[in-house]
Amino acid sequence: MSTQSYAVIASGGRQLRVEAGQTVRVDRLNVTPEQGVTFDRVLLVGNGDDVRIGTPQVEGASVRGTVVREQRDRKIIVFKKKRRKGYKKTRGHRQYFTLVHIDSIDG
Repeated sequence: MSTQSYAVIASGGRQLRVEAGQTVRVDRLNVTPEQGVTFDRVLLVGNGDDVRIGTPQVEGASVRGTVVREQRDRKIIVFKKKRRKGYKKTRGHRQYFTLVHIDSIDG
């Protein structure tokens, strides 16, 4: 029985559980498509029953991936209102994100 290794990485203020071969959405990275990216902030590395937890990061561990594309998320409506004052304001916002294909987990 083979087990797939996994890791928990921190990117853009979020923590993500990733496995090799998976495609994940991270906050916008300043990287062009088809270019490689390395995540050095690895908080946990696991392979079956062998789990290493960092304090706060696992020493010598890294996750390598390839940028697939960068695009914008769906629109989020921001609505503000103060009751009985006649004040209301509507704004929209679309956040950029980057799709990254995880190639390997080292460490």
